[in-house]
Amino acid sequence: MTKRQFPRPLEILDLMKFKKPELNGKRRRLNAALTIVDLRAIAKRRTPTAAFDYTDGAAEGELSLSRARQAFEDIEFHPRVLRDVSAVDTSTTIFGGPSALPFGIAPTGFTRLMQTEGEIAGASSAGAHGIPFTLSTLGTSSIEAVKAANPDGRNWFQLYVMRDREISYELTRRAAAAGFDTLFFTVDTPVAGSRLRDKRNGFSIPPQLTPGTILNALPRPWWWWDFLTTPKLEFASLSSTGGTVGALLDSAMDPTISFKDLDVIRGMWPGKLVIKGVQSVDDAKALAKAGVDGIVLSNHGGRQLDRAPIPFHLLPDVVKAVGADVEVTLDTGIMNGADIVASIALGARFTLVGRAYLYGLMAGGRAGVDRAIEILAGEVVRTMKLLGVHSLAELEPAHVTQLERLIPRAR
Repeated sequence: MTKRQFPRPLEILDLMKFKKPELNGKRRRLNAALTIVDLRAIAKRRTPTAAFDYTDGAAEGELSLSRARQAFEDIEFHPRVLRDVSAVDTSTTIFGGPSALPFGIAPTGFTRLMQTEGEIAGASSAGAHGIPFTLSTLGTSSIEAVKAANPDGRNWFQLYVMRDREISYELTRRAAAAGFDTLFFTVDTPVAGSRLRDKRNGFSIPPQLTPGTILNALPRPWWWWDFLTTPKLEFASLSSTGGTVGALLDSAMDPTISFKDLDVIRGMWPGKLVIKGVQSVDDAKALAKAGVDGIVLSNHGGRQLDRAPIPFHLLPDVVKAVGADVEVTLDTGIMNGADIVASIALGARFTLVGRAYLYGLMAGGRAGVDRAIEILAGEVVRTMKLLGVHSLAELEPAHVTQLERLIPRAR
């Protein structure tokens, strides 16, 4: 039988050690977030529905996005044991320059809509963590403002070829003059995808005060206070072009874009030229033959063609076909550092995170972006150690099996 005794007061006191309470509400909620999913939950509580859904949603039935995330869940890692992994190196080189981590911040439009610090929070945080930041053509901070926020870090620019080509050419010249070192020429937007959440929410830029938005704002007064007391929400790099927001959006999508436009932009751009939105092996081969520096396997975060190919599934075949000629990178669906490690193991040189960073931004501005990067970085390091690798270069396809859930029918 177990011998029992009266509890000793000193032993009880030794167990009663309480943490010092965190009085700062922002730090308290961010410290409690252990995953990107946790940040998403905080973001949803703190952001009006229309703005949150613009970030969180995708096209039509949102199958492209859900399948991309499912693909990362459907992997099996194969760790190696008895390796000294007391220290690992997460640094890499991509598009001619360094990155402290194997991921950077993807281009996102309307970013100040999510939280007023917007791209400035993203760029400054990226610079502090030694990773690249990408500004969208439809960004709400200007090229020059992003450069000022991240003066010594790596800044990349994402370009839409607009109907008025001179707008795109001027943006290209401005990005080059500001010292941006890489241009993402985006090719998956001949027309806009059908984003049903936005239509159902009556989404607009800038947000309009209606009975519905006022009711939704009541539990989120801080968001509206930030929105109403900070500079007007607009496309900062396009503000001089005139026209309405709707007209600018329509102008950004041009079904006539072609290889001729790629040739023109390449002739103007002095840095690395990367094609974003590649979704087939054949297109990857054609672009490699055309001499581009890199490609981004992406279905635009599921926001364009629903039921599009899954970038993570395309990765091994594309790397096999063109990996010796161009740097292959990846976005869409990344929610965990393990997703990033799996991508590097299967041949990606680098990855980009969009929503994961925006969830952090909505959860806590610049501090929230810092937390998102810290979470992903910690997961990358832990996954590498558990796999038994010391550096990204040691990751190889043998570390990962892609489990097959969606298997094509034989024709």
